[in-house]
Amino acid sequence: MSQPIEPHLDEILAFCAEDPVERVFLEEAARRRLGRFRAVEQDGRLRALCFVGANVVPSGIGCAALGPTAAAARARMIIGEETAVGELWDAARSSLPGPREDRPGQPVYAIEEPPPPAGSGLRLAGLDDLPLLIPACAAAHQVELGVDPLRGDPNGFRWRTEAQVAEGRSWIWLDDCGTILFKAEASAWTPNAVQLQQVWVDPAARNRGNGQRGLADLCRLLLRQVSTVCLFVRRENAPAIRLYEAVGMRCRLTYRSLLF
Repeated sequence: MSQPIEPHLDEILAFCAEDPVERVFLEEAARRRLGRFRAVEQDGRLRALCFVGANVVPSGIGCAALGPTAAAARARMIIGEETAVGELWDAARSSLPGPREDRPGQPVYAIEEPPPPAGSGLRLAGLDDLPLLIPACAAAHQVELGVDPLRGDPNGFRWRTEAQVAEGRSWIWLDDCGTILFKAEASAWTPNAVQLQQVWVDPAARNRGNGQRGLADLCRLLLRQVSTVCLFVRRENAPAIRLYEAVGMRCRLTYRSLLF
């Protein structure tokens, strides 16, 4: 296997097409020219790929060769398909600090067939929803990553949340009192798949079927545009897993996250 290279866009897209769900983030980052990429090539095709930005995201076979890339990045997180992350981490760990958290076995759920309509009031979020969305997104972020973004980077988090709304990548369902019955954002979107993040129901509105109704209608909406809707979840988050399986999502693979 050759030394790491800087791959071309067409090479990255061909690699991602081999598994559009596992590599949904990599494909979108490449299409949007986000971050940078290093890859390992063999017999004229990419065998391993690594995105380097705020996070490091490896994929493929032979990611150990990309260990120096990860070591130099000093990213906040290494995340991706479990075997790829393991290979990369084994190669880079001597040059990096120990992670504050290691999360193996994170299930990646996906759905291809639209669930039955659920009759929610789901709609695209608008800028007028930001006063409700920002604290809800921050709460979801804290649950997922253990960090309150409104303390660490409040301006940046508000800007990113507003950008998601402006790009049509945020959906919300409110009751008449302004309580969030369901909300979610798209963290990655390609011609083949949408990856969701920060699925959230206000604590006062939980255990009433609102999450299942909102997610079912969101999956129906998105599956008119792409072939697969996916997301990943902490393996100990049993309520979320029950919700995803109730909608008809099934586990396709596992991720591993190293948080620094």
